[in-house]
Amino acid sequence: MKVTLFATCLVDMFQGDVGKAVVEVLERLGCEIDFPEQQICCGQPAYNSGYVKESKNAMKKMITAFEHAEYIVSPSGSCAYMFKEYPEVFKGDSLWEPKAIALAAKTYEFTEFIVNVLKIEDVGAQLEGKATYHTSCHMTRLLGVTEAPYKLLQNVKGLQYVDLPGKDRCCGFGGTFSVKMGNISREMVNEKVHNVEDTGADILIGADAGCLINIGGRIHRQGKPIKVMHIAEVLNCQ
Repeated sequence: MKVTLFATCLVDMFQGDVGKAVVEVLERLGCEIDFPEQQICCGQPAYNSGYVKESKNAMKKMITAFEHAEYIVSPSGSCAYMFKEYPEVFKGDSLWEPKAIALAAKTYEFTEFIVNVLKIEDVGAQLEGKATYHTSCHMTRLLGVTEAPYKLLQNVKGLQYVDLPGKDRCCGFGGTFSVKMGNISREMVNEKVHNVEDTGADILIGADAGCLINIGGRIHRQGKPIKVMHIAEVLNCQ
């Protein structure tokens, strides 16, 4: 099976190890991976800020970059969902709407792809520790990926999972929200870190780089002994 990696800006610039983990896990599961170097930002920051017209050029470049793909996999539910928004953005455009529909139909979040397409729930991962999992907003509420991460985590040997109180609450990142509403964002992430502490977990797992950078940054500034890992890194542990 040929898979094209949609790495996302945050992974590409700040969390390269997450991208490598995605590739290594999928290759072990029998996938052939390619990475279009012409991929750029998916346009989400501008689009969510109301600059729809301005974001279309970036979207067109992404559609073109991934036009050849059989399956598109992303380690971010938020960015994967943005591809799902493209058909609405280009609705009525005789050239770009069909291309956007085709792109959206073959796009999957990383765990969703493993569980729902490859039909695998145990990737052979092993990690000793007590962990909890943060559910990111776009991935669960908009993309609708709710069960796949848990199915994969419960099969990680040596991992003791504990549920996160208030797991349905936003961590305060929200893209530009954390910049525009910094004071509110800070209180939201403080609550999230407090809830993680309450679980007694020594590992916080998530599936979106934005959330993990936000929560992980707060954990680091507060000097908490909690390791932050993307689920792809967890599933890549042997």
